[in-house]
This record gives sequence, C-alpha cells and structure tokens, in this order.
Amino acid sequence: MLNRTIAVLFLVFFGLTSALLFMVALVIWALTVLVDRRLIMLHLFTSLWASLYLWSMPAWSVHVHDRRRDVWKRNYVLVSNHQSQLDILVAFHLFLPFKWVSKAEVFNLPFIGWNMRLNRYIKLNRGDKAGTARMFANCEKALAQGNSIFMFPEGTRSKTGELKPFKPGAFILAKRMGVPILPVVISGTNAALPKHSLNFHGRQQMRIKLLDPIPAGAFSDMPVEALAEMVRRRIAHNLDPVQTA
Repeated sequence: MLNRTIAVLFLVFFGLTSALLFMVALVIWALTVLVDRRLIMLHLFTSLWASLYLWSMPAWSVHVHDRRRDVWKRNYVLVSNHQSQLDILVAFHLFLPFKWVSKAEVFNLPFIGWNMRLNRYIKLNRGDKAGTARMFANCEKALAQGNSIFMFPEGTRSKTGELKPFKPGAFILAKRMGVPILPVVISGTNAALPKHSLNFHGRQQMRIKLLDPIPAGAFSDMPVEALAEMVRRRIAHNLDPVQTA
C-alpha cells in the first residue's frame, strides 16, 4: 500500500511539474532558436527537467561512470541497452548533447511530447516503411548538422533486464554516415521500474556508463550484422551478470 501511494504521488508530481517546465522550455526555445542551431540549450534544460525526477525520489540514485567530455567535440551514434522507461531519464542525466530517436506516439503526449517536438527529436513509426525511411533521413540530416543520435537498438524494453538482440538500424546509420559509435550501458533501471509496472519498488541504485567510442574506420568494411553483434557483446560485458544473455 505504501509503495502504491508513493508511486501515485510521484505521478502527480510528474504531471504538475511537466506543465510548468514545458512553459519554461517554450521560453528557452523562443529565446535561443535563432542563435542555437542545434538547440543545445533547450536540450540541456530538458536534461535538467528529466534529472529533477531522479533527484526527487530519495530512494533512487544514479551513478555516472566514465563521463566522456569528448562527446562535446564531435558527433556519435550512441547505442544503449533498454531495460525500463527510466532509461530515458538516466540517459538525460549525462547532460550531453544528442537527439533521441523515439516512437512517434510519444510525441503526442502533453508537455513531454510537445517538448520533444521543440527539441527536434526524431520520430520512428514502427512497422511503417515510409516512416522508417523518414526516420533515417532525419537522422542523417541531424548527423550532418553535427548532432549526435541516441538509439535503443533492442527496439523495445526488456521485460527481464536481459539483453535482447540488436536491430540493425543504428549500425546502418553509423556506417552510411561514417560516424563513430558510442556504446552506453544502463544498469539497475529494470529493478526500479520494470516493464508494464508503475509501482514504486524501494531503494534502487542505477548506473550509466559510456564505453570507449568505436571509430568509423574500425567498422567501415564490417557487415552490419557483425557490427551489431560486436557492440552488443561490448555492452553485455559491462552489464550486471544477471542482465546478460
């Protein structure tokens, strides 16, 4: 009963603050859109917005391993395992510039989705060939403008936290654009908020780690399937043992 009450209070806090913080985001967008071509200031505010929800839950802690400042110097295709909806908040906690690739339905959510539109994050219409082609075109445009792209190559959250096979999209994109890949490892979020659950699950420690980038030249001649499996193995090697498969 206590865990359910905490979860309900958190959701109420989430909803009320989202409305207020979206208005702040709108002002930041209006003041910076003409001078900040990549919308980095708006993205960093969004990172602060997301981190607020992690900070507001005392039972949750996030530890960032190997925070890499070279992500500011050039663009990457960032690829991460996907355990929970909390992965998004934890990734924002890096306070690094990137554009999300996210399913199109999320962009219709009040305040959160509207802010994603302001940030020019990239929609993916699952099961729609034309929508997938638009997603690739938008990713290529964003990368050409110097942005990094963040993708979950598993495609959806893992129910158990175990690492699922990687879909090829992120790796096709990296090869096509000649952009290095930056593997990201997220641990502990599945225990804090499992898939299809909105309950509070007590004290949890979550971790995010940036691995060494993989230069584009290291995989230019590698088949996409082999590249996807190589990156998957690197991420699996850095996950908690219970989360690897």
